[in-house]
Amino acid sequence: MKETDIASRVPPGQFVTTSFPILHHGEVPHYRDMSQWNLRVFGLVEEEVTFTFDEFMSLPRKTFVNDIHCVTTWTRLDNVWEGVAVSTLMERVRLKPEARFVMLHAEHGWTTNLPLEDFLRDTSFFGLKHNGETLTPKHGYPVRMVVPHLYFWKSAKWLRGIEFMAENKPGFWERNGYHMYGDPWCSQRYDTD
Repeated sequence: MKETDIASRVPPGQFVTTSFPILHHGEVPHYRDMSQWNLRVFGLVEEEVTFTFDEFMSLPRKTFVNDIHCVTTWTRLDNVWEGVAVSTLMERVRLKPEARFVMLHAEHGWTTNLPLEDFLRDTSFFGLKHNGETLTPKHGYPVRMVVPHLYFWKSAKWLRGIEFMAENKPGFWERNGYHMYGDPWCSQRYDTD
């Protein structure tokens, strides 16, 4: 690939790496009994939906290829994922009309927010494998949300809940100084207010 082609895929202030850096705050969850894991879909929905581990893993999967951009300035190109499209999950969920935002809930109380339209994009998915390998605990096993058009902190690791909301509210990282939206092409790293 030509250097100019690569440069057009790298947002301002980012550098390209071939490694997959691991960044997180707090403990890494390790699951010993997957019968205890579930994914809860709640908030502004007609009826709550809870997926067991086996139910979620049996959902149809697709391959996704994308670039990821971390707020700490690294970019990793050409990631190949196996995962569940958001549209597949949403076939089982009926939103109330006032739903406009999403809060992703992860283990240990970590959260991050998204506008509904970003969550529903065709490029957003639930990652299960990265470059042919099942996600490791440090990378979000068993399920990581992947929203590649935003900074990677919006791609919540260790996903356990999806809450639909009428109003936007900050998640853990946004309450601690990160931007409410996080567009890498606009360098929306930190809250400047």
